[in-house]
Amino acid sequence: MPTYSALTTLDEKEAAEALAEAMENFEPEPVGVGVFEIEDGSGRYEVGCYFEEEPGDTELALMAVIYGAKPFTVSEVPETDWVAHVKRKLAPVEAGRFYVYGSHDADSVPEGRVALLIEAAMAFGTGHHGTTKGCLLALDRLDRAGFRGRNVADVGCGTAVLAMAAAEIWGLPVIASDIDPVAVEVARANAAANGLADRVICVEAAGFDHPALRARAPYDLVFANILKGPLLALAPDMAGGIGSGGYAILSGILTTQADEVAAAYKRAGFTLAARDELGDWATLVLRRV
Repeated sequence: MPTYSALTTLDEKEAAEALAEAMENFEPEPVGVGVFEIEDGSGRYEVGCYFEEEPGDTELALMAVIYGAKPFTVSEVPETDWVAHVKRKLAPVEAGRFYVYGSHDADSVPEGRVALLIEAAMAFGTGHHGTTKGCLLALDRLDRAGFRGRNVADVGCGTAVLAMAAAEIWGLPVIASDIDPVAVEVARANAAANGLADRVICVEAAGFDHPALRARAPYDLVFANILKGPLLALAPDMAGGIGSGGYAILSGILTTQADEVAAAYKRAGFTLAARDELGDWATLVLRRV
């Protein structure tokens, strides 16, 4: 299945974030939207959107005009065996007890850390982004406070780093799902590379829409590191899928979006247990009443 990218640039961060938020409701619906500062000293920001259907030029041009962006550049992303060929040589990331690294840094793993090897990087979630790191820190804090997950899911798993982290510290099976088949392939490869193929169960699904996910409910911990729009839409299902006293760790949201997401989950039956910020990104820990 072809994937299409639509990229544009803006001069101001606030405008870029506003455009990214608006693109979450674009038709056809993007499977991913991101805002990135261009590292050329210009102070400009790039908004990138990814689609499974080719977006319309007229609609994209209108969005660019409304938000003062450069015209979108649309490209078809070539299909590639990302698990075999795409590897990021990124510096290791430390998040509490967790140490996320690539094979090129295998000799650097400190003693006493929970080491998570992440190689394929087509899917989001290497630990370098503030959203993934925020979720790892939240998991570490919950565990140190005495919480022990017995039934855990990672919805929108990307590389499955969060599912693997829970499976490692608690020695239990964790189900990991993603709407993107490439992400599911990456997740399986990462689980196997970490010796967790039997403990991280990877399925292709949107939200909880898979028989394996529904059969294991209710959960006592669910990760959802996705985007604001899908998180809001997922709130009722999250409430139905998490048992009383269970937790949801949510990220993929800007600090400016966190209050809206927290309010939606409060209406669905959650209380806010913690809110953390790393740069422009927020992580919410919510407890099911």
